[in-house]
Amino acid sequence: MSSFLLNRSLHARHWSRSGLVAAGAAILMACGPGEGQSEVPGVEAAALAHPEEAGELVVVTRNAPTAWFYDRHTRTAGPEHDLVEAFAEARGWEVEWKVVDSVDAVLRSLASGDVHMAAAGLTHLASRDEDFLRGPKHTEVTERVVCHRDQRPQPAEAADLDGLELAVSANSAYVETLQALEEPVPYRAEPKGTERLLAAVEKGELDCTVADSHIAELNRRMFPHLEVSFDLSDVRAIGWYLHPDFEGLAGQARAWMDTDEGVQARARVDELYYAYVPEFDFVDLRALTRRIDQRLPDFRPVFEEAADEHELPADLLAALAYQESHWDPEARSPTGVRGLMMLTQRTAQELGIEDRLDPEQSIRGGARYLRQMHERLDEDIPEPDRTYLALASYNIGRGHLLDARRLARELGRDPDRWADMREVLPLLTEERYYSNLRYGYARGYQPVYYVQRIRNYRDVIRPVFVEDESVPLTGPRVALD
Repeated sequence: MSSFLLNRSLHARHWSRSGLVAAGAAILMACGPGEGQSEVPGVEAAALAHPEEAGELVVVTRNAPTAWFYDRHTRTAGPEHDLVEAFAEARGWEVEWKVVDSVDAVLRSLASGDVHMAAAGLTHLASRDEDFLRGPKHTEVTERVVCHRDQRPQPAEAADLDGLELAVSANSAYVETLQALEEPVPYRAEPKGTERLLAAVEKGELDCTVADSHIAELNRRMFPHLEVSFDLSDVRAIGWYLHPDFEGLAGQARAWMDTDEGVQARARVDELYYAYVPEFDFVDLRALTRRIDQRLPDFRPVFEEAADEHELPADLLAALAYQESHWDPEARSPTGVRGLMMLTQRTAQELGIEDRLDPEQSIRGGARYLRQMHERLDEDIPEPDRTYLALASYNIGRGHLLDARRLARELGRDPDRWADMREVLPLLTEERYYSNLRYGYARGYQPVYYVQRIRNYRDVIRPVFVEDESVPLTGPRVALD
C-alpha cells in the first residue's frame, strides 16, 4: 500500500434500507441488554447494555460530508465518525455504525432503543432535550438560508422568503427556527437530508433551503450555483444525543470531550474537514466544472498511468495539474515554468523531460517530482500532513520548506504538522525570521493557499476517478490518500 494512504485499522457495518452492507475497514462496536426502563414518552426502552459490558458502542449517523461517509478507498471517514472513534478508542470499545439518510431517521432510530447514541450533526435544542439526553457539543454554527445564485432579488431577511419555494429537512432544527419566527414563512418539511435539498436548489428544482454554516460552505464547492442569502439564526451548538437510558454514558462522553484528548480530536477534525476551506470563488469553480468535461478526458489516462507508476492518487495529480495550469498544456509564466505541470527548465532536465509542453511528459515528470518531494520528507511524518508538506515543497521549493521546518522548531511549533506549518510558512516573508534562515526570504503565504486550492479542487474532481458508482461521493476525504 502506498505511504500516501492513511494507515488506519478501521472497520464498520453499514445498515441501509436495502440491507446490510459490509464497509471494509472501521471499528465494530455492539450492544447488549438494557440498562433500565426509559420513562420518556414516545421513546422505547433500550435493548442494549452499556458499552462497558459488551465493549461495543452502537451509534446512528447520517451519510453526509459533515458526519459519516466512504472515502475513495471505501474506508469510513467524516467529522462525526472520527470523533466517535476517538472517544470509543479512549474507552477501549469498538463501534458499530447504523447509517441512515436523514435527521428524521436518526431521531427515530435513537427513540427505538436500538442504538446508544446519535452522532449526526445534530443541533442541541430544548425540544430534543425533552426526549433524549444531551451529549457533548463539538461545533458551533449558524443556520443560513441558501438559494440559487440566479434568484433575483436575493432574499435578505425572512420576510423576503414569502412567495419563494422553501423546503427544509423534516425534524431538523431548521423547522423549529422557522416556526419561531415572528412573521410566519411558508415552507415545506421534506424527508430528504439537507445535502439533497441543497442539490435540488443547485438544479433549480427548489428556490431555497436552510443549512448549517459548515454544511453550506462545504457544499458550495460542489454546487457553484448555491448562494448564502442571510443568517437565519444566532450561533447554535452541534453535538451528540444519547438514549435516555444511558445517563452514565452521556456523562462519560461529555467528560471526554473536555479532556486534552478530546480537544485534540476536535482540532484534528477541524483541520481535516473544515479549516482548509477558503473563501468561495464562484467563477473559478464554475470554470473547473466546465473543464472537467472539456479538458480532463484528454489527460485522464495519463494521470492514471502516472499515478500507478509513482503510487500516487490520480485525482491528486489532476488537482495539482489544475492548480498549476488549469489543464492547459501550453501554459507558461514569466518566471519560466511551463506546461501542464508547470515545471522549471532545471527540474525538467533533472527529471529527463525533453519537452515540457508535451502533456504526457509533463504529467509523468510532475508525478515523479511530487513523489521525490514526498520521499525526501521524514518517513515518520503522518498522513495527510506528509502529503501537504510535499505539495508545499513542490510549490515553494525544498530549501524554503526546510527553513520553515527549522523555524517551526525554534518557535515551539510542530514541523510535522500542517496545521502548524501553515502558520509558520508566512513568517518567511518577515525579515526578523528569514534573515537567520539558510535560504532567506520566500513568499510563504503562497504554499499555504496552494495546498488549500489543491484540496478544494480534488474534492470536486474526485468523482471522475471513482470507479464504483455505488460508493457515496459526498464529502471530503480523511486524507489526501
